[in-house]
Amino acid sequence: MKKLFQAVVPLALAAAAFSAGAQDYPGSKPITLIVPFAAGGPTDRVARDLAEALRKPLGATVVVDNAAGAGGSIGANKVAKAPADGYTLMVHHIGMATMPTLVRNIPFKVDSDFEYVGLINDVPMTLIGKPSLPANNYKELVGWINANKGKINLGNAGVGSASHLCGMLFQNVLGVDMTAVPYKGTGPAMTDLIGGQIDLMCDQTTNTTAQIEGKKVKAYAVTSTKRLSTPALKDLPTLQEMGVKDFNVSIFHGLYAPKGTPAPVLKKLNDALKVALKDADFVKKQEGLGAVVVTDRRVEPAEHKKFVQSEINKWSPLIKAANVYVE
Repeated sequence: MKKLFQAVVPLALAAAAFSAGAQDYPGSKPITLIVPFAAGGPTDRVARDLAEALRKPLGATVVVDNAAGAGGSIGANKVAKAPADGYTLMVHHIGMATMPTLVRNIPFKVDSDFEYVGLINDVPMTLIGKPSLPANNYKELVGWINANKGKINLGNAGVGSASHLCGMLFQNVLGVDMTAVPYKGTGPAMTDLIGGQIDLMCDQTTNTTAQIEGKKVKAYAVTSTKRLSTPALKDLPTLQEMGVKDFNVSIFHGLYAPKGTPAPVLKKLNDALKVALKDADFVKKQEGLGAVVVTDRRVEPAEHKKFVQSEINKWSPLIKAANVYVE
């Protein structure tokens, strides 16, 4: 009995100390927010806006650290292997749903190596075309596509990118094969679209809104379930309006922590996230990007995880059928 008592007491004291530390979280220690993509991109912009909005409710400094590469898996692996103390977090996009199928030899498990803190936003996609395209609306575009089968070049920002995924789904829905033209990022793809070297592209509102507003490309539809309120996009119909059933593609962003992060810490992070998502400045910045801040139950950890699993189920068959992957 004495030996048992001697073994239990240190464990109890350690647990008490750990609990006290969790209650004091975050204290004066800065929190690092990992972005698994390059600085300046859409996910980086969302993360930096969120970092600013989280500082007040957390009472801590939140710094952004970019760890790009391998379709977002390098940064994600860094977070999966980080101490589970709440001081290393991650903002990731739809890659959390596509990496399990898209990235070969992925060094972590999306469903079991992370704590899901809550969803941040939905970033709809826009279907756009080169300025010289004869079609002036979506119905005319479908007619043009059907009349030019086998001749259409569909650009994207790279294998596994959001624009690549949206393009694959669009072809699948129409039952028309187009020639995929991958680029090293949205920038060069957009340059060639504007210049007429490629015909079509489906990309995030964060990348296309300014080009649509400047009338440098033709815009045909958005992939959200409802029309968007952004001035440059408000007159664009949804693909569902145009008769394309169940075409709802949004490049969501979520907040994650390493598996095993203490429950009190996760509760503080989720509470802070809910405050940040109501921050007027944050909401305004997101709306300016064409993004929709999450206000539904997906801001709750369990619903966030359930949503990502549904996205895995949606994209995995398409990726496998297309036989695309990232090393």
